[in-house]
Amino acid sequence: MSLKVGIVGLPNVGKSTLFNALLKKRVALSANYPFATVEPNVGVVAVPDERLNKLADLVAEVSKKPPVVPAVVEFVDIAGLVKGASTGAGLGNQFLSHIREVDAIIHVLRDFQDENVVRAGAENPDSDKLVVETELGLADLQTLEKLIAAPSFAKASAGKQEMDPLASQKAEILNQIKEELNQGRNLGKYQIADDRLQDWFDRLPLLTIKPTLYVLNVSESAISEHLGGEKNAVTSPRWNGQNEMVISAKLEEELADYSEEERLEYLRTLGIDQTGLERLIVKAYDLLGLISFLTAGPKEVRAWTIKRGTKAPQAAGVIHSDFEKNFIRAQVISYDKLIEAGSYTEAKAKGWVRTEGKDYEVKDGDVVEFLVSN
Repeated sequence: MSLKVGIVGLPNVGKSTLFNALLKKRVALSANYPFATVEPNVGVVAVPDERLNKLADLVAEVSKKPPVVPAVVEFVDIAGLVKGASTGAGLGNQFLSHIREVDAIIHVLRDFQDENVVRAGAENPDSDKLVVETELGLADLQTLEKLIAAPSFAKASAGKQEMDPLASQKAEILNQIKEELNQGRNLGKYQIADDRLQDWFDRLPLLTIKPTLYVLNVSESAISEHLGGEKNAVTSPRWNGQNEMVISAKLEEELADYSEEERLEYLRTLGIDQTGLERLIVKAYDLLGLISFLTAGPKEVRAWTIKRGTKAPQAAGVIHSDFEKNFIRAQVISYDKLIEAGSYTEAKAKGWVRTEGKDYEVKDGDVVEFLVSN
């Protein structure tokens, strides 16, 4: 499965600079005026995973290392939003339609001072965050009015019998969301009690229920002050522990031009052990509760993306739909145990390779071989 993440925010907050850094090339126009980006720029970025190269070394045959295929995230650089976007201001309609197409949102907030970069509506991270969230909420209220007015929900709300036995529950959820938005509350992750409704809910064309990562874009000189602790986490969450991180988009764009060795050396001088992009990609991947299981052989070492909690047959189906239909069992070993054993043969001899059936939930870092019928 693929993950599509939209980069959003007010104009001139650093969205395109961040996008260029992610792709390690100057793809998006990064200019000092509003709406330098009109049509969204799209780029595919590998999810950093040091396990893949180590697995490739382990399964290499006579010094012939197999190719490595990482999991990927698709990033979309979306035009800047302005106040009134929900009613068509600026590029509002285009902006909102592009957000509807992504699985998750990276909301870039300007937290740097630079007289040479125009402030097009951006004042400070807190007010800028509110502007964007308000516009998304207003757009969703318009969408909800149309959904609730649909004949099936209108009848369900009136207590009439419907062919869809879940119609009344769906109508209740839509009305609850409408009430929350009318009260000015930010929805964030919305919990669905009935599993039968999850697929329907995930397909709703609503913007405020999308998982969101808030990225504070700071100056190069300020980045080390904002980071600290394990894996350079934000020292003090700004919004009560919501998904957020600090990055210097300008620094990351400049680092993209460096060699790997130069990049690591420069980061060390700043007291940072990971690039902001590495942290951003992993966090975006994790935002939707995604994990990677691994396959390893002399022809290819690969990371496959699945939702946390996915059962073995459905994980097999990610490789090929026939694998899910014809699933028999899975041979599973954790990455750490395989590396410790030194080879798959030795791991089997130690009894570390397990046989798992249809009810097994595949874990992050599982190295899996699926057995299927012909």
